[in-house]
Amino acid sequence: MEPQIGTKLQPALTPLLASDHLSPLGPGTPRSEFEQTLRAITPQGLLAPRPVRDARMASAAIAGLWLRADFIDRAHEISQEIETAEGSYWHAIVHRREPDFDNAKYWFRRVGNHPVYATLAPDAKRLAAENPTDPFAKELNRPGDWDPCGFVDLCRRASKNSVGDKLCRLVQQREWELLFAHCVEQA
Repeated sequence: MEPQIGTKLQPALTPLLASDHLSPLGPGTPRSEFEQTLRAITPQGLLAPRPVRDARMASAAIAGLWLRADFIDRAHEISQEIETAEGSYWHAIVHRREPDFDNAKYWFRRVGNHPVYATLAPDAKRLAAENPTDPFAKELNRPGDWDPCGFVDLCRRASKNSVGDKLCRLVQQREWELLFAHCVEQA
């Protein structure tokens, strides 16, 4: 994650953000050591002592924090209440991880062409180049813009093939970092 983002948030979030945990493509197991901290975070307090300009963006960032700690159900509850592209984006990621791939695609179509995609596409290609023996590297290194529904399909295939799991997890992590940073910056 971009270091400057962590400095904008409450210090209590540092252990979660500093964790080198690579979330699974599936739901994972909630990381209970972060539950109390996450329950204490409110949209208005996310950036404390600085004020929040956009409570919906702060809520979207909080949905991302719950997702980072693998509390899929809580991330789902929060994200589905946010009627913005960012709320739909987090909602889509939750469904991709449940796994409910068709529903994930539905929510990605609602996102539209998100600003995160412009950075995610080259970052995914870089990660693929760094992992050339991964069976999905070639597919992630194709020319063109980011295709979130194509990545859903790739995650579906990778979830059945643990050999390709790591590269998809790395791209998923980068996606989380970019979307979370975007939400914090806008909040």
